[in-house]
Amino acid sequence: MRTEAVTSASNPKIKQLLQLQEKSKLRRERGLFVVEGRREIEHCLEGGFRIRTLFVCPEIAGEAAILSASLRDPVRANAPEMATLPEMVVELPESLYRKVAYRDSTEGVIAEVEYKSLGLEDLALGDNPLIVVLEAVEKPGNLGAVLRSADAAGADAVIVCDPLTDLYNPNLIRASVGAVFTVPTVVSASEELIPWLKERGIRILTAQLQDSSLYYDYDMKGGTALVMGTESTGLSERWRQAADAHIRIPMLGRLDSLNVSVSAAILLFEAVRQRNR
Repeated sequence: MRTEAVTSASNPKIKQLLQLQEKSKLRRERGLFVVEGRREIEHCLEGGFRIRTLFVCPEIAGEAAILSASLRDPVRANAPEMATLPEMVVELPESLYRKVAYRDSTEGVIAEVEYKSLGLEDLALGDNPLIVVLEAVEKPGNLGAVLRSADAAGADAVIVCDPLTDLYNPNLIRASVGAVFTVPTVVSASEELIPWLKERGIRILTAQLQDSSLYYDYDMKGGTALVMGTESTGLSERWRQAADAHIRIPMLGRLDSLNVSVSAAILLFEAVRQRNR
């Protein structure tokens, strides 16, 4: 592992860091994305991701808490493999770090991390899995919030069908508080996922207002996929027809929809309530 001090914003490493934060196309081309903050980076390592470059500001991180020191010592960091070591540690002065940090409270550490894509075949599902399926999710913050709820509810996976956002968008990582690394997250086409769920006996419950019954009237103790669409267009006809049941959350006010992340949390914790009763 190499260590380098960088003081100029025109340095190629700084330019790439900024571009990776802003451009999803570049993230895909280079197979890299950016993670900020000690907690998020630790979840990233626990999820088996590999850090390519770690940017550290000693003035902010502090000598005692500096993450790069822990990464240099896998025993102290309780890291299971030497693969957690970054290829390079770049030390930045505070003035430069403030310019490249995506948000303020990141504890002086930013990492460039290598992509790791999961497929349906990589999911290790036990008995009666609980899965969240999101179709054509568009807003990174919404997907991040759903992932955070999925982690809290102990969901087995989040599967994103036909996504309109990048799984490694910095806004998504920040909104998920690192849950994108703790919950197995897979991208799949709807036409591939529907038969995959049915072959495994996982019931498909679609959240929709039309032709539906109250969500707490359905048994979620068995294998369950909670399927949600966007607030603007809802679910496609493909998913409505594939469903074993259509469920809805009662709306008692004048509005007729909830944010998808709020809906996901309500449905997830109904499944938790039923399973723990």
